[in-house]
Amino acid sequence: MIYLAHGASGNATNMQPYVDGLRKRALSAATVQLPRGAAERATDPYRAQVTDYAGAVIGGHSFGGRVASMLAARESPHALVLLSYPLHRPGRPDEQRTAHWPQIQCRVLLLSGESDPFARIDLLRAAVQTLPSAQLFTYPGVGHGLQRVLDDALDRIAEFVSGLPPQS
Repeated sequence: MIYLAHGASGNATNMQPYVDGLRKRALSAATVQLPRGAAERATDPYRAQVTDYAGAVIGGHSFGGRVASMLAARESPHALVLLSYPLHRPGRPDEQRTAHWPQIQCRVLLLSGESDPFARIDLLRAAVQTLPSAQLFTYPGVGHGLQRVLDDALDRIAEFVSGLPPQS
């Protein structure tokens, strides 16, 4: 099962196009509703919505991906999918949100727009090197959201999930 959480200004319904698209690709998927506020406070509510956590693929868009990555650093799921990860606040590239990344032991897929003000692409490429097992795909001319490239993003998620090793 794939669980996807929304960005900071959204709610679970914002992730419905992803869930519907993954289901059309014969994958089980569900949305996760997060509380507003600090990412650190959202990890337990995220975890509470995931059944079979060790076998799950967790992730989300922006804030939702950040929360999922923090959860994955604490307790490893089967895999992690990060959509438009908010590497830093716009205009603050020196304040990266990756201190926990080296603790993530599962496979990670990152999809990001190359014009995302929340993730300067050169910094994102460098940061990905701190993840033990990660794939990064970027989209030229795309900002903080993947709606313009949704079909390609969903195809990449489906390919990533189908290539995961069987659960032990």
